[in-house]
Amino acid sequence: MFWKGRNLYILLAFILLAMFASSVLTLTIVGPLSFAEQGSGASGGKSAAGGFTSQELKKLSTTYELIQSQYLQEADRTKLVDGAIRGMLDSLNDPYTTYMDQKEAEQFNDMLSSSFQGIGAEVSLEEGKVKVVSPIKGSPAERAGIRTNDIIVSVNGEKLDGLTLTEAVMKIRGAKGSQAKLQVMRGGAEPIDIVVVRDDIPIETVHSEMLEDGIGKIEVREFVQNTAKAFKEQLKALEDQGMRGLIIDVRGDPGGMLQAVVEMLEPFVPSGKPIVQVEDRAGKREQTISKGASKPYPISVLINNGSASASEIMAGALQEAAGAKLVGEKTYGKGTVQVTYQQEMGDGSNIKMTVMKWLTPNGNWVHQKGIAPDLPVDQPAYFRASPMSKKTTLKADMLGDDVKNLQIMLEGLGLSPGRTDGYFSDKTAQAVKNFQTKSGLTADGEVDAKTAQAIEDAITKEIRDPKNDLQLKAAVDAVKKAIKLK
Repeated sequence: MFWKGRNLYILLAFILLAMFASSVLTLTIVGPLSFAEQGSGASGGKSAAGGFTSQELKKLSTTYELIQSQYLQEADRTKLVDGAIRGMLDSLNDPYTTYMDQKEAEQFNDMLSSSFQGIGAEVSLEEGKVKVVSPIKGSPAERAGIRTNDIIVSVNGEKLDGLTLTEAVMKIRGAKGSQAKLQVMRGGAEPIDIVVVRDDIPIETVHSEMLEDGIGKIEVREFVQNTAKAFKEQLKALEDQGMRGLIIDVRGDPGGMLQAVVEMLEPFVPSGKPIVQVEDRAGKREQTISKGASKPYPISVLINNGSASASEIMAGALQEAAGAKLVGEKTYGKGTVQVTYQQEMGDGSNIKMTVMKWLTPNGNWVHQKGIAPDLPVDQPAYFRASPMSKKTTLKADMLGDDVKNLQIMLEGLGLSPGRTDGYFSDKTAQAVKNFQTKSGLTADGEVDAKTAQAIEDAITKEIRDPKNDLQLKAAVDAVKKAIKLK
Protein backbone atom coordinates (compact mmCIF):
# COMPACT_ATOMS: atom_id res chain seq x y z
CA MET A 1 0.00 0.00 0.00
CA PHE A 2 1.43 3.38 -1.00
CA TRP A 3 0.55 6.63 0.73
CA LYS A 4 1.56 10.00 -0.59
CA GLY A 5 3.06 12.49 1.80
CA ARG A 6 6.16 14.52 2.35
CA ASN A 7 9.32 13.69 0.43
CA LEU A 8 10.29 10.78 2.72
CA TYR A 9 10.62 7.17 1.68
CA ILE A 10 10.19 4.48 4.29
CA LEU A 11 11.82 1.26 3.22
CA LEU A 12 10.32 -0.62 6.14
CA ALA A 13 7.54 0.76 8.36
CA PHE A 14 5.57 -0.89 11.09
CA ILE A 15 1.87 -0.02 11.16
CA LEU A 16 0.81 -0.53 14.73
CA LEU A 17 -2.86 -1.32 15.33
CA ALA A 18 -2.55 -1.27 19.11
CA MET A 19 -0.34 0.32 21.75
CA PHE A 20 3.13 -0.65 22.85
CA ALA A 21 2.78 -3.62 25.17
CA SER A 22 4.70 -5.12 28.05
CA SER A 23 4.31 -8.51 26.45
CA VAL A 24 3.22 -8.17 22.86
CA LEU A 25 3.29 -5.69 20.02
CA THR A 26 0.43 -5.56 17.54
CA LEU A 27 1.74 -4.49 14.19
CA THR A 28 1.81 -4.77 10.43
CA ILE A 29 4.90 -4.53 8.25
CA VAL A 30 4.43 -2.57 5.02
CA GLY A 31 6.70 -0.83 2.55
CA PRO A 32 7.71 1.16 0.77
CA LEU A 33 5.61 4.01 2.14
CA SER A 34 5.88 7.58 0.84
CA PHE A 35 4.46 10.87 2.01
CA ALA A 36 3.26 13.54 -0.44
CA GLU A 37 4.18 17.21 -0.43
CA GLN A 38 2.33 19.15 2.23
CA GLY A 39 2.44 22.74 3.40
CA SER A 40 2.51 25.98 1.50
CA GLY A 41 6.00 25.91 0.09
CA ALA A 42 8.62 28.43 1.21
CA SER A 43 6.22 31.28 1.90
CA GLY A 44 6.20 32.88 5.36
CA GLY A 45 9.83 31.93 5.93
CA LYS A 46 9.10 28.19 5.93
CA SER A 47 11.14 25.65 3.98
CA ALA A 48 9.62 23.80 1.04
CA ALA A 49 9.24 20.77 3.32
CA GLY A 50 7.17 22.78 5.80
CA GLY A 51 9.95 22.99 8.42
CA PHE A 52 10.67 25.64 11.05
CA THR A 53 10.71 29.34 10.26
CA SER A 54 13.88 31.24 11.06
CA GLN A 55 12.10 32.78 14.07
CA GLU A 56 11.07 29.37 15.37
CA LEU A 57 14.61 28.04 14.98
CA LYS A 58 15.95 31.06 16.83
CA LYS A 59 13.46 30.51 19.67
CA LEU A 60 14.49 26.87 20.05
CA SER A 61 18.19 27.70 19.84
CA THR A 62 17.89 30.53 22.37
CA THR A 63 16.11 28.23 24.84
CA TYR A 64 18.82 25.62 24.47
CA GLU A 65 21.63 28.17 24.87
CA LEU A 66 20.01 29.69 27.96
CA ILE A 67 19.78 26.26 29.60
CA GLN A 68 23.37 25.44 28.74
CA SER A 69 24.75 28.78 29.95
CA GLN A 70 22.43 29.87 32.77
CA TYR A 71 20.70 26.86 34.34
CA LEU A 72 21.80 26.07 37.90
CA GLN A 73 23.15 22.64 37.00
CA GLU A 74 24.93 21.40 33.90
CA ALA A 75 22.41 19.84 31.51
CA ASP A 76 22.87 16.79 29.31
CA ARG A 77 22.70 17.76 25.63
CA THR A 78 21.09 14.50 24.49
CA LYS A 79 18.43 14.67 27.19
CA LEU A 80 17.58 18.23 26.17
CA VAL A 81 17.09 17.26 22.53
CA ASP A 82 15.11 14.13 23.44
CA GLY A 83 13.00 16.19 25.82
CA ALA A 84 12.18 18.70 23.09
CA ILE A 85 11.04 15.88 20.79
CA ARG A 86 8.94 14.29 23.53
CA GLY A 87 7.39 17.66 24.29
CA MET A 88 6.28 18.16 20.68
CA LEU A 89 4.73 14.69 20.54
CA ASP A 90 3.11 15.03 23.97
CA SER A 91 1.43 18.24 22.81
CA LEU A 92 -0.58 16.15 20.33
CA ASN A 93 -2.44 14.54 23.27
CA ASP A 94 -2.37 11.18 21.50
CA PRO A 95 -1.54 8.17 23.72
CA TYR A 96 -0.53 6.20 20.64
CA THR A 97 2.14 8.69 19.46
CA THR A 98 5.43 8.43 21.32
CA TYR A 99 9.19 8.94 21.12
CA MET A 100 11.79 6.28 21.92
CA ASP A 101 15.43 7.13 22.56
CA GLN A 102 18.13 4.79 21.31
CA LYS A 103 17.90 2.37 24.24
CA GLU A 104 14.11 2.31 24.19
CA ALA A 105 14.07 1.83 20.42
CA GLU A 106 16.46 -1.10 20.72
CA GLN A 107 14.23 -2.72 23.33
CA PHE A 108 11.22 -1.98 21.15
CA ASN A 109 12.86 -3.79 18.22
CA ASP A 110 13.66 -6.74 20.47
CA MET A 111 9.95 -7.01 21.22
CA LEU A 112 9.14 -7.35 17.55
CA SER A 113 10.84 -10.73 17.51
CA SER A 114 8.40 -12.01 20.18
CA SER A 115 11.43 -13.42 22.01
CA PHE A 116 11.07 -11.24 25.10
CA GLN A 117 9.64 -12.16 28.47
CA GLY A 118 7.18 -10.27 30.64
CA ILE A 119 3.76 -10.35 32.29
CA GLY A 120 1.65 -10.58 29.13
CA ALA A 121 -0.49 -7.43 29.15
CA GLU A 122 -0.91 -4.77 26.51
CA VAL A 123 -0.88 -1.25 27.94
CA SER A 124 -1.34 2.34 26.79
CA LEU A 125 -0.54 5.71 28.36
CA GLU A 126 -3.68 7.79 28.93
CA GLU A 127 -3.60 11.10 30.79
CA GLY A 128 -0.24 10.14 32.25
CA LYS A 129 -1.48 6.80 33.61
CA VAL A 130 -0.50 3.31 32.44
CA LYS A 131 -3.76 1.63 31.48
CA VAL A 132 -4.24 -2.04 30.62
CA VAL A 133 -5.77 -2.53 27.17
CA SER A 134 -5.99 -6.27 27.66
CA PRO A 135 -4.13 -9.12 29.35
CA ILE A 136 -3.08 -11.81 26.90
CA LYS A 137 -5.07 -15.01 27.28
CA GLY A 138 -3.12 -17.63 29.15
CA SER A 139 -0.48 -15.09 30.24
CA PRO A 140 0.85 -14.52 33.78
CA ALA A 141 -1.10 -11.24 33.91
CA GLU A 142 -4.40 -12.97 33.16
CA ARG A 143 -3.71 -15.75 35.67
CA ALA A 144 -2.91 -13.18 38.37
CA GLY A 145 -6.17 -11.31 37.78
CA ILE A 146 -5.05 -8.26 35.76
CA ARG A 147 -7.99 -6.87 33.76
CA THR A 148 -8.82 -4.50 30.94
CA ASN A 149 -8.88 -0.84 32.12
CA ASP A 150 -6.78 -1.54 35.23
CA ILE A 151 -4.41 1.35 36.03
CA ILE A 152 -0.90 0.19 36.99
CA VAL A 153 0.33 2.67 39.61
CA SER A 154 3.69 1.16 40.52
CA VAL A 155 5.95 -1.83 39.90
CA ASN A 156 7.96 -3.28 42.80
CA GLY A 157 7.46 -0.03 44.69
CA GLU A 158 8.55 2.23 41.82
CA LYS A 159 5.87 4.73 40.78
CA LEU A 160 5.08 4.95 37.07
CA ASP A 161 3.80 8.55 37.20
CA GLY A 162 5.78 10.86 34.94
CA LEU A 163 7.36 8.06 32.90
CA THR A 164 7.00 7.62 29.17
CA LEU A 165 5.11 4.53 28.08
CA THR A 166 8.34 2.88 26.97
CA GLU A 167 9.99 3.59 30.34
CA ALA A 168 6.98 2.17 32.19
CA VAL A 169 6.92 -0.94 29.98
CA MET A 170 10.60 -1.58 30.67
CA LYS A 171 9.88 -1.59 34.41
CA ILE A 172 6.96 -3.99 33.95
CA ARG A 173 8.98 -6.37 31.79
CA GLY A 174 11.61 -8.66 33.29
CA ALA A 175 13.27 -12.03 33.27
CA LYS A 176 11.29 -15.24 33.44
CA GLY A 177 10.64 -16.28 37.03
CA SER A 178 11.08 -12.80 38.50
CA GLN A 179 8.22 -11.12 40.35
CA ALA A 180 6.45 -7.92 39.38
CA LYS A 181 4.53 -6.61 42.39
CA LEU A 182 1.98 -4.31 40.77
CA GLN A 183 -0.10 -1.73 42.59
CA VAL A 184 -3.32 -1.55 40.59
CA MET A 185 -6.30 0.81 40.67
CA ARG A 186 -9.60 -0.59 39.42
CA GLY A 187 -12.86 1.29 39.02
CA GLY A 188 -11.91 4.14 41.36
CA ALA A 189 -11.46 1.81 44.36
CA GLU A 190 -8.43 1.78 46.65
CA PRO A 191 -5.25 0.38 45.01
CA ILE A 192 -4.66 -3.34 45.36
CA ASP A 193 -1.42 -5.30 45.16
CA ILE A 194 -1.17 -8.03 42.53
CA VAL A 195 1.97 -10.14 42.24
CA VAL A 196 2.71 -11.43 38.74
CA VAL A 197 5.49 -13.92 38.08
CA ARG A 198 7.03 -13.03 34.72
CA ASP A 199 7.29 -15.77 32.14
CA ASP A 200 7.67 -16.51 28.45
CA ILE A 201 4.58 -15.15 26.73
CA PRO A 202 2.48 -17.88 25.07
CA ILE A 203 3.13 -18.06 21.34
CA GLU A 204 0.20 -20.32 20.52
CA THR A 205 -2.27 -17.80 19.12
CA VAL A 206 -5.03 -20.08 17.79
CA HIS A 207 -6.92 -22.86 19.52
CA SER A 208 -9.87 -24.78 18.09
CA GLU A 209 -12.31 -27.46 19.19
CA MET A 210 -15.55 -29.03 18.08
CA LEU A 211 -18.44 -28.33 20.44
CA GLU A 212 -21.88 -29.90 20.55
CA ASP A 213 -24.07 -30.41 17.47
CA GLY A 214 -21.30 -29.82 14.95
CA ILE A 215 -20.48 -26.30 16.13
CA GLY A 216 -16.82 -25.41 15.78
CA LYS A 217 -15.02 -22.88 17.97
CA ILE A 218 -11.78 -21.07 17.12
CA GLU A 219 -10.15 -18.87 19.75
CA VAL A 220 -7.74 -16.21 18.47
CA ARG A 221 -5.49 -14.82 21.20
CA GLU A 222 -3.55 -12.33 19.09
CA PHE A 223 -2.72 -11.68 15.44
CA VAL A 224 0.96 -12.33 14.72
CA GLN A 225 2.99 -13.71 11.85
CA ASN A 226 1.83 -17.33 11.93
CA THR A 227 -1.72 -16.73 13.16
CA ALA A 228 -3.37 -16.67 9.73
CA LYS A 229 -1.72 -19.96 8.71
CA ALA A 230 -2.76 -21.70 11.94
CA PHE A 231 -6.28 -20.27 11.70
CA LYS A 232 -6.81 -21.54 8.15
CA GLU A 233 -5.43 -24.99 9.01
CA GLN A 234 -7.67 -25.36 12.05
CA LEU A 235 -10.69 -23.97 10.18
CA LYS A 236 -10.18 -26.59 7.46
CA ALA A 237 -9.84 -29.34 10.08
CA LEU A 238 -13.18 -28.33 11.60
CA GLU A 239 -14.83 -28.17 8.18
CA ASP A 240 -13.46 -31.62 7.35
CA GLN A 241 -15.22 -32.90 10.47
CA GLY A 242 -18.55 -31.68 9.08
CA MET A 243 -18.81 -28.40 10.98
CA ARG A 244 -22.30 -26.88 10.70
CA GLY A 245 -21.65 -23.53 12.40
CA LEU A 246 -18.67 -21.55 13.70
CA ILE A 247 -17.87 -19.45 16.77
CA ILE A 248 -14.79 -17.19 16.62
CA ASP A 249 -13.63 -16.03 20.06
CA VAL A 250 -11.58 -12.80 20.18
CA ARG A 251 -12.36 -11.88 23.78
CA GLY A 252 -9.31 -10.38 25.45
CA ASP A 253 -7.42 -10.33 22.14
CA PRO A 254 -5.49 -7.01 22.01
CA GLY A 255 -4.98 -7.07 18.24
CA GLY A 256 -2.15 -7.75 15.85
CA MET A 257 -0.93 -7.66 12.29
CA LEU A 258 -3.21 -6.15 9.71
CA GLN A 259 -2.00 -8.59 7.06
CA ALA A 260 -2.93 -11.51 9.33
CA VAL A 261 -6.49 -10.40 10.02
CA VAL A 262 -7.11 -9.56 6.34
CA GLU A 263 -5.88 -13.00 5.29
CA MET A 264 -8.10 -14.65 7.91
CA LEU A 265 -11.17 -12.66 6.86
CA GLU A 266 -10.88 -13.22 3.12
CA PRO A 267 -12.54 -16.69 3.11
CA PHE A 268 -15.61 -15.23 4.88
CA VAL A 269 -16.12 -11.91 3.07
CA PRO A 270 -17.67 -12.25 -0.42
CA SER A 271 -15.48 -11.27 -3.34
CA GLY A 272 -15.70 -7.56 -4.18
CA LYS A 273 -16.74 -6.45 -0.70
CA PRO A 274 -14.40 -4.36 1.48
CA ILE A 275 -12.73 -6.04 4.45
CA VAL A 276 -11.37 -2.85 6.02
CA GLN A 277 -10.74 0.77 5.04
CA VAL A 278 -8.03 3.25 6.04
CA GLU A 279 -8.35 7.03 5.90
CA ASP A 280 -5.62 9.69 5.99
CA ARG A 281 -5.90 13.16 7.52
CA ALA A 282 -7.11 14.63 4.23
CA GLY A 283 -10.07 12.25 4.31
CA LYS A 284 -8.79 10.10 1.44
CA ARG A 285 -9.81 6.47 1.89
CA GLU A 286 -8.40 3.23 0.57
CA GLN A 287 -10.27 -0.06 0.80
CA THR A 288 -8.91 -3.58 1.09
CA ILE A 289 -11.25 -5.56 -1.17
CA SER A 290 -11.89 -9.27 -0.61
CA LYS A 291 -11.00 -11.78 -3.30
CA GLY A 292 -12.49 -14.62 -1.30
CA ALA A 293 -15.96 -16.08 -0.89
CA SER A 294 -18.59 -16.50 1.80
CA LYS A 295 -19.10 -19.62 3.92
CA PRO A 296 -22.28 -21.73 3.88
CA TYR A 297 -22.59 -21.94 7.69
CA PRO A 298 -23.62 -19.35 10.31
CA ILE A 299 -20.97 -17.53 12.36
CA SER A 300 -20.99 -15.89 15.79
CA VAL A 301 -18.12 -13.80 17.17
CA LEU A 302 -17.43 -13.54 20.90
CA ILE A 303 -16.23 -10.07 21.95
CA ASN A 304 -15.61 -8.13 25.17
CA ASN A 305 -13.98 -4.88 26.27
CA GLY A 306 -10.56 -6.48 25.91
CA SER A 307 -11.11 -7.07 22.18
CA ALA A 308 -9.07 -4.32 20.56
CA SER A 309 -7.66 -3.18 17.23
CA ALA A 310 -7.27 -6.14 14.83
CA SER A 311 -9.88 -8.02 16.88
CA GLU A 312 -12.28 -5.18 16.17
CA ILE A 313 -11.39 -5.28 12.48
CA MET A 314 -12.34 -8.96 12.47
CA ALA A 315 -15.56 -8.44 14.43
CA GLY A 316 -16.63 -5.43 12.33
CA ALA A 317 -15.91 -7.12 9.01
CA LEU A 318 -17.68 -10.35 9.93
CA GLN A 319 -20.69 -8.42 11.23
CA GLU A 320 -21.04 -5.98 8.33
CA ALA A 321 -19.77 -8.00 5.37
CA ALA A 322 -20.39 -11.64 6.32
CA GLY A 323 -23.62 -11.51 8.35
CA ALA A 324 -22.07 -12.78 11.58
CA LYS A 325 -23.67 -12.11 14.96
CA LEU A 326 -21.56 -10.50 17.68
CA VAL A 327 -22.10 -11.86 21.20
CA GLY A 328 -20.82 -10.53 24.52
CA GLU A 329 -19.76 -7.00 25.48
CA LYS A 330 -18.76 -3.81 23.65
CA THR A 331 -15.19 -3.86 22.34
CA TYR A 332 -12.32 -1.62 23.46
CA GLY A 333 -12.38 1.00 20.68
CA LYS A 334 -8.91 1.33 19.07
CA GLY A 335 -9.34 2.72 15.57
CA THR A 336 -6.08 4.44 14.69
CA VAL A 337 -2.99 3.31 12.79
CA GLN A 338 0.61 4.10 13.74
CA VAL A 339 3.85 4.10 11.75
CA THR A 340 7.35 4.04 13.23
CA TYR A 341 10.10 6.33 11.90
CA GLN A 342 13.47 4.95 12.93
CA GLN A 343 15.42 5.28 9.71
CA GLU A 344 14.41 8.93 9.40
CA MET A 345 15.72 9.76 12.89
CA GLY A 346 19.18 8.64 11.83
CA ASP A 347 20.66 7.88 15.27
CA GLY A 348 18.80 4.75 16.39
CA SER A 349 15.97 6.62 18.11
CA ASN A 350 12.40 6.11 16.95
CA ILE A 351 9.10 7.96 16.64
CA LYS A 352 5.82 6.03 16.58
CA MET A 353 3.10 8.28 15.25
CA THR A 354 -0.59 8.02 14.45
CA VAL A 355 -0.97 8.62 10.72
CA MET A 356 -4.31 7.09 9.74
CA LYS A 357 -7.59 5.76 11.07
CA TRP A 358 -9.12 2.44 10.09
CA LEU A 359 -12.82 1.98 9.36
CA THR A 360 -15.18 -0.97 9.13
CA PRO A 361 -16.48 -2.12 5.70
CA ASN A 362 -19.44 0.26 6.05
CA GLY A 363 -17.17 3.17 6.95
CA ASN A 364 -17.74 3.20 10.72
CA TRP A 365 -14.94 4.51 12.92
CA VAL A 366 -14.95 2.63 16.22
CA HIS A 367 -12.26 4.68 17.98
CA GLN A 368 -13.10 5.33 21.65
CA LYS A 369 -16.57 3.92 20.96
CA GLY A 370 -16.01 0.24 20.34
CA ILE A 371 -18.37 -2.14 18.55
CA ALA A 372 -21.61 -3.09 20.29
CA PRO A 373 -22.65 -6.75 20.26
CA ASP A 374 -25.83 -7.87 18.49
CA LEU A 375 -26.52 -10.03 21.53
CA PRO A 376 -25.29 -8.37 24.78
CA VAL A 377 -24.40 -10.92 27.45
CA ASP A 378 -22.70 -10.25 30.80
CA GLN A 379 -20.65 -12.86 32.56
CA PRO A 380 -21.49 -13.81 36.20
CA ALA A 381 -20.49 -11.22 38.82
CA TYR A 382 -17.57 -13.33 40.11
CA PHE A 383 -15.88 -13.02 36.69
CA ARG A 384 -15.33 -9.35 37.61
CA ALA A 385 -14.33 -9.76 41.26
CA SER A 386 -10.95 -8.25 42.17
CA PRO A 387 -8.24 -10.18 44.02
CA MET A 388 -8.14 -9.42 47.73
CA SER A 389 -5.27 -7.24 48.91
CA LYS A 390 -4.27 -9.77 51.63
CA LYS A 391 -2.83 -6.90 53.68
CA THR A 392 -4.97 -7.70 56.72
CA THR A 393 -7.00 -10.65 57.95
CA LEU A 394 -10.69 -10.16 57.14
CA LYS A 395 -13.06 -10.91 59.99
CA ALA A 396 -16.54 -10.23 61.37
CA ASP A 397 -17.84 -6.63 61.36
CA MET A 398 -15.16 -5.40 58.93
CA LEU A 399 -16.24 -3.29 55.96
CA GLY A 400 -14.61 -2.58 52.60
CA ASP A 401 -13.87 -3.58 49.01
CA ASP A 402 -11.90 -6.68 50.04
CA VAL A 403 -14.93 -7.97 51.93
CA LYS A 404 -17.20 -7.17 48.99
CA ASN A 405 -14.98 -9.11 46.57
CA LEU A 406 -14.76 -11.96 49.09
CA GLN A 407 -18.57 -12.16 49.22
CA ILE A 408 -18.91 -12.09 45.43
CA MET A 409 -16.45 -14.99 45.17
CA LEU A 410 -18.12 -16.96 47.93
CA GLU A 411 -21.47 -16.53 46.19
CA GLY A 412 -19.89 -17.71 42.93
CA LEU A 413 -18.71 -20.82 44.76
CA GLY A 414 -22.28 -21.46 45.94
CA LEU A 415 -21.51 -20.71 49.60
CA SER A 416 -24.24 -18.09 50.30
CA PRO A 417 -22.46 -15.22 52.16
CA GLY A 418 -25.82 -13.55 52.74
CA ARG A 419 -24.86 -10.19 51.22
CA THR A 420 -22.42 -8.64 48.75
CA ASP A 421 -22.28 -5.06 50.02
CA GLY A 422 -18.90 -5.29 51.75
CA TYR A 423 -20.02 -5.81 55.38
CA PHE A 424 -18.55 -8.95 56.97
CA SER A 425 -21.66 -10.44 58.57
CA ASP A 426 -22.11 -13.58 60.64
CA LYS A 427 -23.48 -15.34 57.56
CA THR A 428 -20.38 -14.35 55.61
CA ALA A 429 -18.22 -15.80 58.41
CA GLN A 430 -20.20 -19.05 58.23
CA ALA A 431 -19.70 -19.21 54.45
CA VAL A 432 -15.95 -18.78 55.02
CA LYS A 433 -15.98 -21.58 57.62
CA ASN A 434 -17.76 -23.85 55.16
CA PHE A 435 -15.14 -23.15 52.52
CA GLN A 436 -12.27 -23.69 54.99
CA THR A 437 -13.71 -27.01 56.15
CA LYS A 438 -14.15 -28.19 52.56
CA SER A 439 -10.58 -27.10 51.70
CA GLY A 440 -8.86 -28.61 54.74
CA LEU A 441 -8.06 -25.22 56.30
CA THR A 442 -8.54 -24.08 59.89
CA ALA A 443 -12.26 -23.28 60.06
CA ASP A 444 -12.17 -20.05 62.08
CA GLY A 445 -14.31 -17.95 59.70
CA GLU A 446 -11.51 -15.42 59.18
CA VAL A 447 -9.79 -14.76 55.89
CA ASP A 448 -6.01 -14.58 56.19
CA ALA A 449 -3.68 -14.59 53.17
CA LYS A 450 -3.76 -18.41 52.91
CA THR A 451 -7.57 -18.61 52.92
CA ALA A 452 -7.83 -15.64 50.54
CA GLN A 453 -5.51 -17.32 48.05
CA ALA A 454 -7.42 -20.60 48.27
CA ILE A 455 -10.73 -18.81 47.60
CA GLU A 456 -9.21 -16.96 44.62
CA ASP A 457 -7.78 -20.21 43.22
CA ALA A 458 -11.19 -21.86 43.55
CA ILE A 459 -13.01 -19.02 41.78
CA THR A 460 -10.38 -18.96 39.02
CA LYS A 461 -11.14 -22.64 38.40
CA GLU A 462 -14.84 -21.77 38.11
CA ILE A 463 -14.11 -18.94 35.66
CA ARG A 464 -12.10 -21.27 33.43
CA ASP A 465 -14.83 -23.92 33.38
CA PRO A 466 -16.71 -23.58 30.03
CA LYS A 467 -20.00 -24.52 31.70
CA ASN A 468 -19.95 -21.14 33.51
CA ASP A 469 -19.23 -19.12 30.36
CA LEU A 470 -22.60 -17.46 29.72
CA GLN A 471 -21.32 -15.65 26.64
CA LEU A 472 -20.14 -18.87 25.02
CA LYS A 473 -23.48 -20.50 25.82
CA ALA A 474 -25.32 -17.62 24.17
CA ALA A 475 -23.11 -17.85 21.08
CA VAL A 476 -23.76 -21.59 20.81
CA ASP A 477 -27.50 -21.00 21.10
CA ALA A 478 -27.35 -18.28 18.42
CA VAL A 479 -25.53 -20.57 15.99
CA LYS A 480 -27.94 -23.45 16.72
CA LYS A 481 -30.90 -21.18 16.03
CA ALA A 482 -29.34 -20.02 12.75
CA ILE A 483 -28.71 -23.61 11.68
CA LYS A 484 -32.36 -24.52 12.27
CA LEU A 485 -33.53 -21.50 10.28
CA LYS A 486 -31.43 -22.40 7.26
